[in-house]
Amino acid sequence: MIELRTPAEIEAMRPAGRFVAETLAALREDTKVGTNLLTIDRRAHELIRKAGAQSCYIDYHPSFGASPFGKVICTSINDAVLHGLPHDYAIKDGDLVSLDFAVSIDGWVADSAVSFVVGTPRDEDLRLIDTTERALDAAIAAATVDNRIGDISHAIAQVAHGEGYEINTDFGGHGVGRVMHGDPHVPNDGKPNRGYPLRAGLVVALEPWFLGTTDELITDPDGWTLRSVDGSRGAHSEHTVAITPDGPIVLTDRSWLGVA
Repeated sequence: MIELRTPAEIEAMRPAGRFVAETLAALREDTKVGTNLLTIDRRAHELIRKAGAQSCYIDYHPSFGASPFGKVICTSINDAVLHGLPHDYAIKDGDLVSLDFAVSIDGWVADSAVSFVVGTPRDEDLRLIDTTERALDAAIAAATVDNRIGDISHAIAQVAHGEGYEINTDFGGHGVGRVMHGDPHVPNDGKPNRGYPLRAGLVVALEPWFLGTTDELITDPDGWTLRSVDGSRGAHSEHTVAITPDGPIVLTDRSWLGVA
């Protein structure tokens, strides 16, 4: 069921959005060559506890997950792009890191993701990350009253296809509110003027993610981590966005923190 939020409810979602933005900015700053993925998870857990927030991941067990996630943040490295389960791995120079983080504060959820290179970057990785970020910007710009879900999906796809990337539509954006994943599904490819009409009060997580040379995924033995089938790298950018009569509000905006 698609739910629309009142202006007061959207205001009540701001603390969760602000905390998610601040946490991702802090974790990105802390992530260096040699940082262990389990250290990132422990740091995120500590920040959640101090804020009085609740993790959306630790007990999360959807149909596609082998077991409850058991951690509080997704850490996807290089050819892993989604649902990366933190494990005993020390980040190496040149690794492409994607962090995906969602919490609930006072019963309201915010969800966001960021990708970056630690240490010495490869040009193709920077191009891939930049494409997800520009696709996210295009998606946000299309998230306006009287547009449709297809307009958001089409905006994302135009950016990706313009750079030659293929698109997987199995996993994409989704409604956000009292739970992390709700209706509607927002695929990263679609036709304009199609799908659910966007109305004031709709809150969605928009999340373009692409792989370097494929659109096919495989699942790690951990039952969670999704990787490219051909070993090419992936990047993922995501924001929680409220659609209002005055335009989209990015609840997880990090620009005020001086970071992307």
